[in-house]
Amino acid sequence: MKLEVDGMCFACGQQNPIGLRLKFRFEEDDYVTSLEVLPEYQGWAGVVHGGLLATALDETMARLLWEKGINAITGRLEVRYRRPVRIGETLEIRGRITRMRPPAVETEASATAGDGALVAEARATSMRV
Repeated sequence: MKLEVDGMCFACGQQNPIGLRLKFRFEEDDYVTSLEVLPEYQGWAGVVHGGLLATALDETMARLLWEKGINAITGRLEVRYRRPVRIGETLEIRGRITRMRPPAVETEASATAGDGALVAEARATSMRV
């Protein structure tokens, strides 16, 4: 199976009119993006939906693998939420590879608020396809 990018990914697709349109950059070994938490992203009133935050964390790790030429998809995702994220906050999300053990690749990601507070962290095991 060959994974392809067509611009319509919900998380990173720049052509998806309802997507997050995340843009990434490398900072040494970390793969980094920012997420501005818009009102459309809420679950409870005034608070980001946890699934949307999980999506951004997962995308950071999955796209990192793609950028590194590792053809893999998420097999397991664990998210730990540290505190609620309010609408209007901007988060920095950082992902990194932590272990390679073919055919699996382990990654982790963290989301921090503008004040530096850790708001969520994730670990994933992805399988090469």
